[in-house]
Amino acid sequence: MTNETRTPSRRRFIQTGSALAITGLVGACASSKGIQTNPTPLSDAANAMYGPLPSEQFAIPAIDADKIEARFYRQEVLYRTSEQPGTVVVDTSAFYLYLVQPKGRAIRYGVGLGRAGFAWSGRAVIQWKRKWPTWTPPTEMIARQPELEKYSYENGGMPPGLENPLGARALYIFQGGKDTLYRLHGTPEYWSIGKAVSSGCVRLFNHDIIDLYQRVPNKTPIIVV
Repeated sequence: MTNETRTPSRRRFIQTGSALAITGLVGACASSKGIQTNPTPLSDAANAMYGPLPSEQFAIPAIDADKIEARFYRQEVLYRTSEQPGTVVVDTSAFYLYLVQPKGRAIRYGVGLGRAGFAWSGRAVIQWKRKWPTWTPPTEMIARQPELEKYSYENGGMPPGLENPLGARALYIFQGGKDTLYRLHGTPEYWSIGKAVSSGCVRLFNHDIIDLYQRVPNKTPIIVV
């Protein structure tokens, strides 16, 4: 369906814009909690994208350059596809998300995938988006981990914050007017990008989900392959 042509000399970093923050709603994805301590400094170019974000509702610290691969940094790449600009394409085999741009290019983001991330594929739309969403673990997860009962829907879910598994933003995927329970969301576990993890849907660096959130409106088409 799609094919990326990599040309390193033409890659460039895409700067993250500023964003305001408000609380959101529930999410079906999940993750264990974790935040960084004593990060290895980023290069100047990477710091422009992945440095601290003190103006967010919950101040986001810089990521640790020592714990991620540079190929998962947000960057513009050559990308051959028949999809229209503005379409989101998630390639679960390569752990990349592409936002199609004009003239055969795309903005590429690294992603991490949990079981739910591999469980669904097809065409759908980003029905709506939330800043700093509340997380509500699925009933099946609560059955496996009873300690999560305090975050059930009936109990109001887990409030937004740095350790919330949905991170700074969540994009909710619907197909045929129905919730697929598939999410694109941020994560405090930035070291899990590019990996298959125990749970969750499609996770991005908090910095990257903020960037993507600003670029895609509601009803944006999405393809998961």
